[in-house]
Amino acid sequence: MGDRIRDPSKLQLKGWKRLTMEKYRRRERLFLAEGRKIVQELLRSGRPLQSLLVCEGKTDRWEDLLSAVPMGIEIYRLSVREWEGISQDEAPEGVMAVAVMTPPLDPACLPDEKGPLLLLYRVGDPNNLGALLRTANWFGFRTVLLSAGSCEATNPKVVRTSMGSLFRLNLVEEVDFERLLPGLRGRFHMVGSEASEGTPPHPCGAATALLMGSESHGLPASLLALTDERWRIPGGSGVESLSLPQAAAILMYECTREKGQAVEKQPSAAFPSP
Repeated sequence: MGDRIRDPSKLQLKGWKRLTMEKYRRRERLFLAEGRKIVQELLRSGRPLQSLLVCEGKTDRWEDLLSAVPMGIEIYRLSVREWEGISQDEAPEGVMAVAVMTPPLDPACLPDEKGPLLLLYRVGDPNNLGALLRTANWFGFRTVLLSAGSCEATNPKVVRTSMGSLFRLNLVEEVDFERLLPGLRGRFHMVGSEASEGTPPHPCGAATALLMGSESHGLPASLLALTDERWRIPGGSGVESLSLPQAAAILMYECTREKGQAVEKQPSAAFPSP
């Protein structure tokens, strides 16, 4: 293993540090995936990566993980100081991948599946988005669509909070929902979340598209008008609201529940090449 580990150049270090900023991630089509669990899930997913980074003094600890890196993928050892200049984790584990973004996906290329779909409108908080992706993966939502104005899915906080679920989902970003939703009606039962009014959530089958807005603003009336049904989670008095991840978990559970059971999770379907 030692003969595969190299020292990085200053140019490489500069390039990796830039990947902490969105504009460089988008330009280079690369992002950082930090931590043991995240790197493991990336490797298991078969998604492409450019290189793997390990902090000095941690190579023995992560020997099994490093040995799973495909041949042809460079492994670099960084000093503690170099690592601190790149790491976004509060308690760094000393391993991260430089992952390659998959090609942008066209909403018209939705997989030939019945759903369920999760549609997120202007969810800008990266921790919320990461938690939503993790929950969607748990409840069998294979495809997640993000509207324009949502947080970028490869934001380091999203990657970390999703705990690898990011790599098991079909993600479509920068979607114009007002153009997309009319085409989904009839094919999917469109359900919108509403804080003030609506029916309690209930099982509704796999052919469902669940539409949720941001924690602070919810869904605009123009999108709610395109739904077939609005759901509101009943709650006790004196409590302002649930957090977005909490509400989403309840709605996704109810949406996929059948005779008291959540639907069986299935492997993510792959998008056809755009």
